[in-house]
Amino acid sequence: MYDLPYHKEQNDQVIKELIDKHPFAFLTGCDAQNKPIATQVPIFMEERDGRQLLSGHIMKNTDHHKAFLHNEHVLAVFTGNHTYVSGTWYDNPHSPSTWNYMSVHVKGTIRFLDGEALQEVLRKTSLYFEAQNQQSPTVYHNLPEAFLQKVMHAIVAFEIDVTNIDNVFKLSQDRDAKSYDNIIEKLKDQGENGRAIADEMKRRTREVFPTS
Repeated sequence: MYDLPYHKEQNDQVIKELIDKHPFAFLTGCDAQNKPIATQVPIFMEERDGRQLLSGHIMKNTDHHKAFLHNEHVLAVFTGNHTYVSGTWYDNPHSPSTWNYMSVHVKGTIRFLDGEALQEVLRKTSLYFEAQNQQSPTVYHNLPEAFLQKVMHAIVAFEIDVTNIDNVFKLSQDRDAKSYDNIIEKLKDQGENGRAIADEMKRRTREVFPTS
C-alpha cells in the first residue's frame, strides 16, 4: 500500500464512514495453487463483543468461494471518490501529474455461515440498499418463500474477523497552500468525483495548513 504518513487518516470514525458509504468492496485472496482470486461484493462493518467484523454473502462453488475455503486470509478494499490531478495545477507546473483518492484496506480471516446467519445478512443488505424501507417488495422478508427456497441453497454468508485496517487518503497534503487551493478550484470542474475530492480537500484545509 502507498504508505506515507501525511496521506494517512487518523480518525477511526472517518475511516468507518468511508466503508459505510462505499460498501461495494474488492475482496481478494489466494487459491490452493497460490494464484490470486477476487470478487466484488457488498460488505458491511460492525463491532460485536469488542471485535470488528465484516459481513456479506457470495455464491457457493465459485472460484473465490473455493479459494476462501482453502485459505481463510483475505483482503477487502473499499474505494471512495478518486480523480486525476494535473501537474499544471501546481504553483510549479513543471511537475508530474498524480491521482487523488481515498481507500481503506481491511485484512482478516473469513468463515462461512448458513441458516439464520445467511438470512440476517440478506435482510441487512436488502434493507441498506432499499434505504431501510421495510415495505419494499425486494427486502428479504417480503420476497416470496418459493423464490427464497430456490436460491438460498446457492449462496452462503460470511464473516471476516478483522486483523488489520490500513488506509490512504491521498488529497494533495504534500503540496503548498497556493497549489492546494488551486487544485480545489480546478477539481470543481472535473465531474462528480472531482467535486467530491475538492469538497473533502476543502474540509481539511485547516488541518493541512494549521497556521494559514
